[in-house]
Amino acid sequence: MTATKANLRLGVIDGDGIGPEVVAATRAVVDEAIGAAGLAPVRWVPLSIGHDAIAAYGNPLPEQTLTALEDLDAWILGPHDNASYPADLRVAPGGVIRKRLGLYANIRPAAAFTGVRAMAPDIDLVIVRENSEGFYADRNMFAGSGEFRPTEDVAMAVAVITRQACERIAHQALRLARGRRKRVTVVHKANVLPMTTGLFRDVCYAVAEQYPDVTVDDEHVDAMAAHLVRSPAEFDVIVTENLFGDILSDLAGELSGSLGMAASLNCSDTRAMAQAVHGAAPGLAGHNRANPAALQLSAAMLLRWLGVRDNNSLLHDAADRITHAVAATLAAGIATADLGGLASTSEFTEQVRARVHRR
Repeated sequence: MTATKANLRLGVIDGDGIGPEVVAATRAVVDEAIGAAGLAPVRWVPLSIGHDAIAAYGNPLPEQTLTALEDLDAWILGPHDNASYPADLRVAPGGVIRKRLGLYANIRPAAAFTGVRAMAPDIDLVIVRENSEGFYADRNMFAGSGEFRPTEDVAMAVAVITRQACERIAHQALRLARGRRKRVTVVHKANVLPMTTGLFRDVCYAVAEQYPDVTVDDEHVDAMAAHLVRSPAEFDVIVTENLFGDILSDLAGELSGSLGMAASLNCSDTRAMAQAVHGAAPGLAGHNRANPAALQLSAAMLLRWLGVRDNNSLLHDAADRITHAVAATLAAGIATADLGGLASTSEFTEQVRARVHRR
């Protein structure tokens, strides 16, 4: 399907807290970039999670939303505040969606932007996190939880590492590295978890034999954390399991300037979800002060993923326009309060929309 002949159909989920504000800001920028690239307008499909869904359906993640997502190739997910849901409804919608739709890869770039004060101004890397298993209790079992208490005083957790999951995340990382600086670092803890993270490391090396143009090495996760603080510019693509990837990507996000700038994409081979790393920040909700950059950059990743999947250069162009517009806005000294600026959410977004046309 040629996107100039048919509308791109994308799901859009506001979420909680600042979600409606940053999602609206992201939609506006995506619409601007899609038009500037010569594509037909997006057909947005609104869906509900979180407090709005509880009010409407008595469920923070209603079956109607999940069923609708199964009919979509891609969507934008706003942040959610599941800690504030009623105790009997306290699910994490993002985790459930990732498991239900098989979004096994979490791609999290970390790069410093001109105009944003960064602890590591030379950082430019991508963390590729296995998203479906590991120690994460909400997604590593067919039924029930991977975390349990056999007695009142004992808590246990099951970690799951499978060859299939290791292979597919390794392919994601190695393909990504081919378009960057052609280096992958496998992060594990095989010295104390030899069967689980040792399997992860070994399978990644085995898959790497199919990519002779990519250099592959490995690090223990504790050493990797130290290396990121000391010399992040040495790293290109980092691939690791779920828990380690979650921790290291937050560290890398802070090193690059702020979690308010941390974009991410959750994807399988056929579906993708743009989701900023940051939370719902309910204290900022409704004040027009939230930073929309992370979700806008996540949406650019989504368009680029669709461009690769569909071999559509216009989608690449739209993605590049968003990335460059956000970068140019920040370089011009226009930023929200979390970055030390004075711009509101809407003011920042209007500046980005204007720069979408300045290629």
